[in-house]
Amino acid sequence: MTQQTTVLLVDDHAVVLEGYRRLLERTPDIRVVAEARNGEEAYKQFVDLAPDVVVMDITLPGIGGIEVARRMLAREQGARILMFSMHEDVVFSSRALQSGARGYVTKSSAPEVLVEAVRLVAAGKLYISHDMAQELAVQMLPGNENPLQALSPREFEVFRLLVAGHAVGEIARILSLSYKTVANHQWNIRQKLDVSNTAQVVRMAMTHGMLAADPPSESGAEVPG
Repeated sequence: MTQQTTVLLVDDHAVVLEGYRRLLERTPDIRVVAEARNGEEAYKQFVDLAPDVVVMDITLPGIGGIEVARRMLAREQGARILMFSMHEDVVFSSRALQSGARGYVTKSSAPEVLVEAVRLVAAGKLYISHDMAQELAVQMLPGNENPLQALSPREFEVFRLLVAGHAVGEIARILSLSYKTVANHQWNIRQKLDVSNTAQVVRMAMTHGMLAADPPSESGAEVPG
């Protein structure tokens, strides 16, 4: 009997979850053992079930996929996490890999790409979809540096939540940090990005495609049937 790869599938949209679950379970060697709709639930399922691979959307309500990945890897260094997202800006793929994720696939990729990525990540290999690999290579060229890369992992998560419209106090609650700590992160973000207010922070996010993370647009995306 074929050894099955167990998968925890994480996305905040039921339609997306259903579509990708059906896609993965069409293959005899992959079995979705659990689903989660947010980061907290994903972490709990990860601890309880110890899946072979976590397939996780990078944009989730509350703590985002990158922060969840960091927590999973802090608990289990060998965790195999594959990020999948509608984001095609290289800042997301590079951040995901920096967090310790073993792969990154865009939701615009062909369905078989996700299956291939799960298999490779389960085997302990890295996987980056071809379109993102080229973008990452281009970013390495002089003059193509992205200012968001100057942010630390924690600052990037605070930045993401600020852009999503959360106030400093809300971010402190979501990330289990003090108000003062988040306020300091906000100040550092503005200094590093050379902006002086929230409106400019949002414009910076728009420039780099981060506002495409709006849930309504993502829920309308085509899902493999």
